[in-house]
Amino acid sequence: MNNSELFEALALLEKERGIPADYMLSQIQKAIIIACKNTYGGNEDALVVMNPLTGEFDVYLQKVVVELVQDKDREISLENARKIKPGADYGEKVGIELDPKQFGRIAVQTARSIIRQGIRDGEKGQMMQEFQSRHNELVSATVERVDPKTGNATIRIKKAEAVLPKSEQVGDEVLNEGDHIKVYIVDVQNGDKGPRALISRTHPDFVKKLFETEVPEIYDGTVEIKSVSREAGSRTKMAVFSKDSEVDAVGACIGSRGARVGTIVDELNGEKIDIIEYDEDPKKYVAAALSPATVVNVEVAIDGSKSCRVTVPDSQLSLAIGNKGQNARLAAKLTGWKIDIRPESGFFGEEDDKFTSGNETEAEAEENDETADQMLGESLDMEVADIENTQETETVIEDTEE
Repeated sequence: MNNSELFEALALLEKERGIPADYMLSQIQKAIIIACKNTYGGNEDALVVMNPLTGEFDVYLQKVVVELVQDKDREISLENARKIKPGADYGEKVGIELDPKQFGRIAVQTARSIIRQGIRDGEKGQMMQEFQSRHNELVSATVERVDPKTGNATIRIKKAEAVLPKSEQVGDEVLNEGDHIKVYIVDVQNGDKGPRALISRTHPDFVKKLFETEVPEIYDGTVEIKSVSREAGSRTKMAVFSKDSEVDAVGACIGSRGARVGTIVDELNGEKIDIIEYDEDPKKYVAAALSPATVVNVEVAIDGSKSCRVTVPDSQLSLAIGNKGQNARLAAKLTGWKIDIRPESGFFGEEDDKFTSGNETEAEAEENDETADQMLGESLDMEVADIENTQETETVIEDTEE
């Protein structure tokens, strides 16, 4: 039977949906075998011969040659077998050519269902393969539709489809059908309903991958991104380090006249990006992380708790802390240090002796302690003198009143 149209359809299916023709041929063979089983008394011993080059498509029902036929759907007499295969003998199998048009209606419907399921499974397999090959990568996607109620966007990544939840979109960005965007594939899961990709535009690694794409020095490994902290839609802090002393890590990320970082800011819908230079010295690293604020001093905890106390000019206190604590919060996430910010004019509450600037020698520390004790003594003497003067004044006033 010539069925070249079938093979043309399979070729089109492979081109448009990415489902391999060989896979679909196996599903069709499976469907035909099930149809034979439903039509010929449960006999599923069928042989399907396909030739994609010629379009030939033949189906044979296999029957065993016996002396006395008891099951006509599974057995055939020697006489009839030799009409098909002259050299046939008892115990052999002989293929009887079938016309698929003779299959019953139910058998045909079953076959169609199997083929449809095969197409769905093939698409899921393609999606899984597509997602897994791009796991933890930045990909380009096209917005196909946006749910007006939830704001969730259905996007297409090549031949695969995924959902970008509103919660994973940047700030108050508005996506429209046909928009070309970039997304980060966080994870790939294979559930009951098929493969599911968890995609995001708010993940810190989304920013990291954007810089890898935009900055050649990061892509080739000259500049390394050490850490990223992010509050999507508002602000990102990124620490970078150059392995080449002649390459400015921060400058490479910013680009000429801010061209490189500007492209990324546009992709992030105007999100602010602070790029700082990573330093092995935690005091320098923390001070840089609090940029754009100026830092006077950083004292690290001597108990190894990765806590530090930062002193800033009074005029820089609000800038160091940031709106609703954002700058300090992002700096802490970036460095992995707990940061306590204090004004230069003085501290409130009890001093914590677990902090040290890390620059004092033991002798200097003792000298400073003695100086502090002396100042404290002088302060107490002044307070006592003030009290005595006050009492004398009060006595004079009382005497005068008398």
